[in-house]
Amino acid sequence: MRAVIQRVARARVTVDDRVVGAIGRGLLVLLGIAADDAEADAQWLLDKLLELRIFENPVGKFDRSVRDVNGELLVVSQFTLFADTRKGRRPSFTEAARPEQAVPLYEGLVAAARARGVGVATGEFGAHMQVELVNDGPVTITLDSRLR
Repeated sequence: MRAVIQRVARARVTVDDRVVGAIGRGLLVLLGIAADDAEADAQWLLDKLLELRIFENPVGKFDRSVRDVNGELLVVSQFTLFADTRKGRRPSFTEAARPEQAVPLYEGLVAAARARGVGVATGEFGAHMQVELVNDGPVTITLDSRLR
């Protein structure tokens, strides 16, 4: 699994001019799922998301997690994170998981975050979405379960 995480003051996702997910302070998570990903990858990524200390304390040091600040997650599926651009000019997405594999992993990660008491909003899997955010910092970090 691969994620681009942005610390946000607020973020929202719209599909066909209707808001399908929105959060206040927290993390926007653009989530890519690879064809060889499994439940263990989702668990590792969720643990990182919830415990990553990228929120500032009163003196400006990064030492608080999204849970510490009562933040939320906005999780948006994004298969394009597995684009292979090494050949030609058109990206290949063969490394990305097919929907029948990706949807259960995506939904499982979201359900597990909610079960841990974190507020979670989502995009709409497979839809053409517009993502709006106010990046706080800016702070943008990538996580990849293959690099653990």
